[in-house]
Amino acid sequence: METNRTILIGGGQHAQVVLDCLHASGTDVVAIFDPSKSGSLFGVTYHGDYNASFDLGARAIVAIGDNATRKRASEKVSHGFTNAIHHSVLISPSASIGTGNMILHGVIVQALARIGNHAILNTGSRVDHDCIIGDFAHIAPGAVLCGSVTVGEGTLIGAGSTVAPGRKIGSWALVGAGSVIVDDVPDNAVVVGNPGRVIRYTTSK
Repeated sequence: METNRTILIGGGQHAQVVLDCLHASGTDVVAIFDPSKSGSLFGVTYHGDYNASFDLGARAIVAIGDNATRKRASEKVSHGFTNAIHHSVLISPSASIGTGNMILHGVIVQALARIGNHAILNTGSRVDHDCIIGDFAHIAPGAVLCGSVTVGEGTLIGAGSTVAPGRKIGSWALVGAGSVIVDDVPDNAVVVGNPGRVIRYTTSK
């Protein structure tokens, strides 16, 4: 039988929302690992560095908002992963969801959408039919992906932005808040505006 016990890796502001989400679903969060924190968050004790031998039956979520940092942290975790999915989320039965994801308050995931691993679908975001969301991507609050959009690994789709149907957004790209994307976006591109325009490229990830 799958355990209800969960540990969080990372204890910052994003973890606050993830922990709230997990508590709302009745999940037993037993520890938060973050060497920069002490005390507790919403009644859950902060521990220091990640401990691979802690409660071996528990599942983990890397509750870190920055995509690259979340990827690096996840590669050091030996616990199995689980998802944080708020009870207000609407997910089509035909959608597929990987593991380690954080699907937060008010999100809608439509028919045949595919969500990878360790992605964040943040508050009120919309993922329409046949979209593909890569590992470690972040769809920020209020962002809208129209049908058949592909978002590559590690990409951030900024708050309140809209991606037109069928567009392909590359890996480790950044779409600025409020942007309207009507063309495909290359890997590592930083795109802003309406319509979205590439303003630079980044090699960081």
